[in-house]
Amino acid sequence: MTAPLPRYVREVLQTLRDKGFEAFLVGGCVRDLLRNKRPHDWDVATSALPEQTLALFPRTVPTGIRHGTVTVLGRTGQTEVTTFRREGAYADGRRPEEVIFLKNLEEDLGRRDFTINAMAMDETGRVTDPFGGRTDLRRGIIRCVGDPNERFREDALRMLRAVRFSAQLGFETEPETRFAILRCASLAAGLSAERVRDELSRILYSPRPERAEDAVTYGLLDAHLVSRPKDLLKELSRLAVLRKTGDERWAAFCAVLARHGAISDPGAFLRGLRLESGQIRACARGAFLGKELEGIPDPPGWKLLLFREGEAPVLCAAATAEVLKGPGYRRALRRVLRSGEAYRPEMLEIDGQALMQLGYPEGKELGEELRRLLEHVIGHPEDNRREFLINMAEGDRRNPSPKP
Repeated sequence: MTAPLPRYVREVLQTLRDKGFEAFLVGGCVRDLLRNKRPHDWDVATSALPEQTLALFPRTVPTGIRHGTVTVLGRTGQTEVTTFRREGAYADGRRPEEVIFLKNLEEDLGRRDFTINAMAMDETGRVTDPFGGRTDLRRGIIRCVGDPNERFREDALRMLRAVRFSAQLGFETEPETRFAILRCASLAAGLSAERVRDELSRILYSPRPERAEDAVTYGLLDAHLVSRPKDLLKELSRLAVLRKTGDERWAAFCAVLARHGAISDPGAFLRGLRLESGQIRACARGAFLGKELEGIPDPPGWKLLLFREGEAPVLCAAATAEVLKGPGYRRALRRVLRSGEAYRPEMLEIDGQALMQLGYPEGKELGEELRRLLEHVIGHPEDNRREFLINMAEGDRRNPSPKP
């Protein structure tokens, strides 16, 4: 451990120990500390029962009391405190039918998914590692604790988590664990769409989004695809140049799947994974537009797209085109966005109030005039001046365009 623990985490460990209970950091925070990374979350395993933990701390939330978890709220952060436990059979491949509280740390560590997540650390930095997690961490290996077939039958989500850790950490999945994923992949069909979506998001937004190919080729997404394609790596590796926030990677991922026949309708695919409605529209429309772009649009072309489609779908379209066709699309779009040139009516140096003062009635006619002015300014950005636009609107008022 190279960095001191936050004070609120130390206080949790010390309070539990002062009252005669065992208490250790466990899981991902230990893994991150051993990699010299600052953890995002802090998890403590203890011999204290949940009711005892609740009684020891003034500010708590019974987050998962049935499964032994209490959230302890500190001044500057929170700590998840869970009683040592063993889990019973997993009837639905997701949740254990029963949880048995223990007094033994090693048995608690033995229920965890991968060796790199099955280590414990006390406040001095001393590590308990009964399954070789430090060696696997040093070698960059994802390995199940115990029998991988049993681990995946207990909870099928662990297979997607293996892919996710591989993508986030740059680790390789050791052969027995990989073969077990292939044998057990059909169990992923029983996972909720939300759980699949969340793991897939973490893969796509990781430093190695191309590892999403493993989720596809192992068969972990079969319930959401119309076919299982191969050879996605070259295109998916280009996702890494896209932003790790926003919807661009989702849109480009959909476009790659569609190109290879894995999905027929990006919108339906995303709805099946329960993405939010705004994300679905931006990604699905962006995937379509990016595929249809013929060369990099000029600035007026980008501005017309922005006007007609909105910013989010066009950002997704540029990202999709860059993945499918090559670089340059996002750079060209960024230049337009940074220019400050108008592509929305509200960016004009004239508004509806000014048009009403010229005699335009509120409603359809006023909206059509704003659109005409904007279409002119998109092609002639130097004309986005209030005086010019007033004169133009007055001319349109005197000489209206003939209706078709």
